[in-house]
Amino acid sequence: MRAPDPVAFSIFGLDIMWYGLLIGIGFMLAISISYYRAPKYNIDPDFILTLTIWIIPAAVIGARLYYVIFRWSYFAGDFSRILDIRSGGLAIHGGLILCFIVGYFLCKHYKVKFLDAADLVAPAIPLAQAIGRWGNFFNEEAHGGVTDLPWAQIIDGTGYHPTFLYESIWCFALFLFLIYFAKHKQQFQGQIICLYGMLYSTERFLVEGLRTDSLMIGFLRQAQVISLVIIIGCAILYYVLQKKASKSK
Repeated sequence: MRAPDPVAFSIFGLDIMWYGLLIGIGFMLAISISYYRAPKYNIDPDFILTLTIWIIPAAVIGARLYYVIFRWSYFAGDFSRILDIRSGGLAIHGGLILCFIVGYFLCKHYKVKFLDAADLVAPAIPLAQAIGRWGNFFNEEAHGGVTDLPWAQIIDGTGYHPTFLYESIWCFALFLFLIYFAKHKQQFQGQIICLYGMLYSTERFLVEGLRTDSLMIGFLRQAQVISLVIIIGCAILYYVLQKKASKSK
């Protein structure tokens, strides 16, 4: 696989990058699906529109700040680089963390049950990730080590593990699974968001080990560390919520 020009098209001399375009498409699909599914969780669809106004900037700001913090040595000498997100440099964990914080306070303000809202949006998150990851392909970034596999990503004549592709496939499969599970198998509040946290983080832990550009915490890959924390945290929460639900029956 060889990436084409990272520029999708130009408008009045302004280059529209595939990276941003794909992230935008992912957001719009996630919002549309959540809006459509809102009544299932007794949530007013208009709340999703309100949530969107806050979540989109929170996702970008959180993702960028997280990336900058863990690559501070690169940005410290030139602060203008911090604002240059057109060239890449967004960390999904940072975006998710800030989105959930903002979402929690919005739910509290509008008297919406946070776990219901989290379960509602949970399946749409991996769909947005599956689409957005292709931005890494066009930017020729976030790839793995050298490989001669037939599906390798070719950069400057060398083949690399297309880690963006591995995550994209997993996230799309996770989207389908969570949609099905939410419709036919959900038993208690918080179950879907916990499953998302555990299943996505398992994939991220494994695929992160292949990457060559990981953000680091000392000698540890930060994405693997936070993935383990999320897996453990979601597993504990899953157990607690399940026990609470069974006692209330």
